[in-house]
Amino acid sequence: MTLKSSFAHIAAKSTYWLLHDVLHRGGTSLPGKIAVAIDPNILQSIQKNFDLIIVTGTNGKTLTTALITRVLTSGGYTVITNPSGSNMIQGITGTLVTTKVKPSPNGKKPIAVLEVDEANVEKITAAIAPKMFVLTNIFRDQLDRYGEIYTTYDKIIAGIKHAPHAVVLANGDSPIFMRGDFPNERQFFGFNHILPADYQPSAAPINTDGILSPTDHSVLHYDFMTYGNLGKYFSTTDKFARPALRYQVTSVDKLTPKYSIFSIDNTPFRIEIGGLYNIYNALTAFAVGREFNVSPEQIKKAFESNAQIFGRQETINVDGKDVTIVLIKNPVGTNSVIDMMLTEENDFSLLTLLNANYADGIDTSWIWDAEFEKLHDTNIKAIATGGERYQDLRVRLKMAGFSDQAIYEDLTQVIKSITSFPTDKVYIAATYTAMLQLREQLGSAGYIKGGF
Repeated sequence: MTLKSSFAHIAAKSTYWLLHDVLHRGGTSLPGKIAVAIDPNILQSIQKNFDLIIVTGTNGKTLTTALITRVLTSGGYTVITNPSGSNMIQGITGTLVTTKVKPSPNGKKPIAVLEVDEANVEKITAAIAPKMFVLTNIFRDQLDRYGEIYTTYDKIIAGIKHAPHAVVLANGDSPIFMRGDFPNERQFFGFNHILPADYQPSAAPINTDGILSPTDHSVLHYDFMTYGNLGKYFSTTDKFARPALRYQVTSVDKLTPKYSIFSIDNTPFRIEIGGLYNIYNALTAFAVGREFNVSPEQIKKAFESNAQIFGRQETINVDGKDVTIVLIKNPVGTNSVIDMMLTEENDFSLLTLLNANYADGIDTSWIWDAEFEKLHDTNIKAIATGGERYQDLRVRLKMAGFSDQAIYEDLTQVIKSITSFPTDKVYIAATYTAMLQLREQLGSAGYIKGGF
């Protein structure tokens, strides 16, 4: 380690100590920013300390990273991760530099499982070579930052090309991951839960992103679709089709807002979080675990942990109200949350919070592609709107048939709004910075520990 790297380590760790132990603030971005400013090559100096797994894609990175961490820990590995979802270069550097690395109990090298923003994959891999890339999905998201989905994928491929010896473990149900020319070994996971007798092949809906064949750009057909552009696809113009799956969901047995029961490779599992989309996250973690020789029994134990994930279907009690916080940021993710609400058997109220800061994406036009009209098929009894761009959301929900909305422009009023809802069950669907602001209010009021 060079003198410059040593000084960068000391500065980063001192800043982290000041933030966490003295000021009791969260986050790793500032320590990482300071470390990079002192030594732009600091990541190269710590490569030998661990094996790196990069988790990237549009939706599900944070929960998938957390589940992978639990699975590998259950398998006897020491795992470093960025649990708050600080997934850009400064936050990742801060995590790696300030975390003390201990040998794994199983005698193997510690593993760093890092959620990485799609646009930052190349920056990370230019400095440090991963052992594995984990690709969740790619949907239209934050057009001001990423552009269209093929542009986003090109950014990821640019990062993969820096690490030709890394395994690429990808969602085989996403046709975009069949694009690109790179030498890495590829393994795929996906859903095979519908029996052949139930197949009803059809063309993908015309408003679905990413359903063009990479061979001749014809519209793909699907034996079945799970959500968004995911499913078992094939081309009617040539032999292109979904690749063989190494790991697969073989049944979906029960979906509720609080838990899901399903089987992977015919082994039953349960996760304490709702939504079909979260089964994909569990499948991804299972696939990573098996690649690192974690047994199905150890994975089952990891899945059954009740620990909640920051901002991802956290459930808290607010003066007797059962409140669940869910993150929304793009049409596919929002539609998946609405589908999860369709499984809610009890009456509920919904508070939607929309911000348009850099971390959210400043373009809010995506709300017009989210299917809020489907909320009429749920047990929703009241709906309210808030956040910095509440007016945009209010108009969208009004056009969806919800004209009677309470308005909470000031997020300091949110706790009061929760207690005023007519139902005991309340969902709060918030964009990223709105979720942070909400958690800060809940932390200040003592309903959760800390705002971040």
